[in-house]
Amino acid sequence: MRRFVLDTSVFTNPDVYLRFDEEPMQAISVFLGLARRAEAEFYMPGPVYQELCNLRSMDLIGAEFETEVHIRSPRRFAMTIPSEVLYEFIEEVRTRIQRGLRIAEEHARQAGQAESLPPELITQLRERYREAMRRGILDSREDIDVVLLAYELDATLVSADEGMRKFAERIGIKLVNPRYLRGVMQNLAGEEPDHPAPCGPDQPGG
Repeated sequence: MRRFVLDTSVFTNPDVYLRFDEEPMQAISVFLGLARRAEAEFYMPGPVYQELCNLRSMDLIGAEFETEVHIRSPRRFAMTIPSEVLYEFIEEVRTRIQRGLRIAEEHARQAGQAESLPPELITQLRERYREAMRRGILDSREDIDVVLLAYELDATLVSADEGMRKFAERIGIKLVNPRYLRGVMQNLAGEEPDHPAPCGPDQPGG
């Protein structure tokens, strides 16, 4: 039986949940209905589920969600991953820090030439710094939990987060484009997909 590990983007990223329904909570209900029929198991780490509960009111469907989605975290102290992956990760972090410093220095020079600090300069600095430091990299414990659980279970990772997908590829985790998740679930349930996703790049942004 195929296994899937989910992150919150499945239910909070419009590019993903709109494949199930236009209304966010109804989209979760449609997902759960498909999960019951599909020949598959679904998992979500505990901290990630708590994050989802903070973003979506799960009071009415929490019991159903926890029936169809196994809530469990990876066994962190019983796992090993290739050391080369860690070296690559540290090198990427170091490169991003240097990139962030160059952006900060550039904006500091611009600020020094101005009589006062324009608010738009601060906004631009924040946006560029966030882009340099966080886009395309694991940047939270919740992200790591999702990736490690997929690794431990030899499961398929379902996420729209670019950093999680990139790291998963490095360590050989199976991936599915989250925009195609509904169709994949329908195939596993023996149903004809009724909402095919439009053609586009294989890698969703996050």
